[in-house]
Amino acid sequence: MAPPPSAVRAFQRRLLAWYARHGRDLPWRRTRVPYRVLVSEIMLQQTQVDRVIPKYRQFLRAFPTLRALAAADVDEVRRLWYPLGYNVRPVRLHAIARETVARYGGRLPDDREALRALPGVGRYTAGAVLSFAFGRDAAVLDTNVRRVLGRVFFGPRRLKHLRGEARMWDLAEALVPAGRGYDFNQALMDFGATWCTPRRPRCAPCPMRRSCAAFPTLAGEARS
Repeated sequence: MAPPPSAVRAFQRRLLAWYARHGRDLPWRRTRVPYRVLVSEIMLQQTQVDRVIPKYRQFLRAFPTLRALAAADVDEVRRLWYPLGYNVRPVRLHAIARETVARYGGRLPDDREALRALPGVGRYTAGAVLSFAFGRDAAVLDTNVRRVLGRVFFGPRRLKHLRGEARMWDLAEALVPAGRGYDFNQALMDFGATWCTPRRPRCAPCPMRRSCAAFPTLAGEARS
């Protein structure tokens, strides 16, 4: 069941206002080139932002386009990826580049199903590319977004009984404001990464505290 429209609008307004003040200046937010967005999203999987920034810049200097990446030897790609870890990622990214060149002339498709048909591209990555590169109002749901939405709209008790991802994806899709998908999704991820963190979240100054289902529990833990 979706939240009431008034709750949706309040959440959107507060989050976007927070992002206008606290959003991070990251190199992949200075581009809408689909390939560069894809590289950043693959690198950020299970890797902290501060480790990704220098490697992202180095990687794009070596492989500035999908065609350049597709033409490279996969072992060279893996060597340049080191030491980010989770080393299946460069292999998948190389495979995406080769298939994109072969099937789409070196341009990432702007269709959800076509993106998801590429090697290793799941629902989150497809949504991120659509939102951040193509300006679509597509939802994203990563670890940070899941934590924020779970706390604000469900709280610890209801979240404990929530099974599967379907309801969380439905909620994420219902929350994206028309025409503001890019800023809203970036805001959600920043908010989860810097304020609504797994441990010691910043509940006292949080703009969501009055409507957050988890606030009483989190605030109580902070005081104890």
